[in-house]
Amino acid sequence: MPDLDSKYRPALESQLESGEELRGICVASQQKGMFKGGALAIGATDRRLLLQQLNRRGDPDGPVRSITPGEISGVKAGGAGGGWLSPGNIVLDLAATRIEIRTTDGEKLKLMLMRGGATPLAEWFSRLPPD
Repeated sequence: MPDLDSKYRPALESQLESGEELRGICVASQQKGMFKGGALAIGATDRRLLLQQLNRRGDPDGPVRSITPGEISGVKAGGAGGGWLSPGNIVLDLAATRIEIRTTDGEKLKLMLMRGGATPLAEWFSRLPPD
């Protein structure tokens, strides 16, 4: 399988504004309702997050969504294992991160980060004002 950068950078870079820099890419699963979900590539730029839905084969599918800091009303993050003290959940906490983003229009994005360079994403969130 190609690395994340070579697979998703072209689609995400095509959405950059003049002078904007794509600092990193990671992949997350997204929970949509009780039994629905999908995968997406997340590009962290110096100005916004770029969300690219992925099809079942992991290829870009549909338009790229942009979220600016001003469109975020809150963020919660934690380990993917939910803090339970069992070996499986401890490993999951170390291997994956759960993020819930609330937007100013009331939408909740529930993401489970599994692969890629999450450091630029963490840096992007660190620049948001506290709740």
